[in-house]
Amino acid sequence: MDINIALPENEIKSVERCMTKLKAEKVNLFYGTFQALRNITLDIPSCAITAIIGPSGCGKSSMLRLFNRMNDLIPGTRVEGNVELDGIQIYNPKIDVVELRKRVGMVFQKPNPFPMSIFDNVAYGPKRHGIKSRGELEEIVEKSLKHAALWEEVKDKLNQSGLALSGGQQQRLCIARVLAVEPEVILMDEPCSALDPVATLKIEDLMRSLAEDYTIIIVTHNMQQAARASDTAAFMMMEPDRAGVLVEYGPTTQLFTNPKDKRTEDYITGRFG
Repeated sequence: MDINIALPENEIKSVERCMTKLKAEKVNLFYGTFQALRNITLDIPSCAITAIIGPSGCGKSSMLRLFNRMNDLIPGTRVEGNVELDGIQIYNPKIDVVELRKRVGMVFQKPNPFPMSIFDNVAYGPKRHGIKSRGELEEIVEKSLKHAALWEEVKDKLNQSGLALSGGQQQRLCIARVLAVEPEVILMDEPCSALDPVATLKIEDLMRSLAEDYTIIIVTHNMQQAARASDTAAFMMMEPDRAGVLVEYGPTTQLFTNPKDKRTEDYITGRFG
């Protein structure tokens, strides 16, 4: 007799959220002789939003860039320890970094559309990865813009420059550009810092929607945003020698309402930072 052991869809999602997508274990990051990060260890859950918070200069962006090796672009960078994506060590010399950055996309602090049409902005990545068919590109562009909650606003002006859009629209266009290459992880480095409150809420709503299918890590200085939008949160600070350390990491509700470390409580309540 065959026994159906398939889980209901909502339970499958719950299981997925418990799975580790990214892992850092005893990671030290150096820029030349300067140590930027010290002994970073954390597991990033799949299909959830993780916020990284902490004072300016404590290494939040450096930690974010560990996960797609963007720090490699800085001369003299050295990484010690282990960083994994789905159990694969991404700092193995045999890793294809281009393929890694396809799987782990990045949205930057300031919207950076390319000086080309909205359509070509979104189609850029798929074209670079070998897709030539106009019909296929049109499908990818429409799907990506819909996932980025921008399609209805731009569907009749795809040939216009992406630079003509508002700041919030430009940031959603950049998110659509990342989505077009079908990543598994989206890194966001203060994606709302240059946006007004209305545009910020749109990006937060979009993040919540995307977290159904993608693993998202966001660096933010906005405590309210971290509390509203994330499932897990990591608090970082600088040690006296200016190396960034991870002070506390866990469910967002716990970190904001019942932090384990006094330094976390002091930062969240505005006593320092």
